[in-house]
Amino acid sequence: MRNISIAKDIIPIGEFKTSISKWINKTKNTGQPIIITQNGRPAAVMITPKDFDELQHSKLFVKSVSRGIADAEAGDLFSSEQLQTELENRRKIREKSKTSMDK
Repeated sequence: MRNISIAKDIIPIGEFKTSISKWINKTKNTGQPIIITQNGRPAAVMITPKDFDELQHSKLFVKSVSRGIADAEAGDLFSSEQLQTELENRRKIREKSKTSMDK
């Protein structure tokens, strides 16, 4: 996602509504996010689907890392052997579930 240009990328909702196709094409073609204001305040941001997916992925990644750090700090850890056993058990459960669904 690119930096926002205050002069070019922040538009009032009225202007957005009258030229929706133009703003969608601009975002699609340039990758520039558009900030839509209502009553002079930010109300929405339009971004490309690719940027949205990347933001979602980043959010999930950060959440997972934070959860892992919290678990480590709390001493909630697996040894290598415990992890291997747990992964093998989960794999077996998934294989049984898949086999029973195929029947």
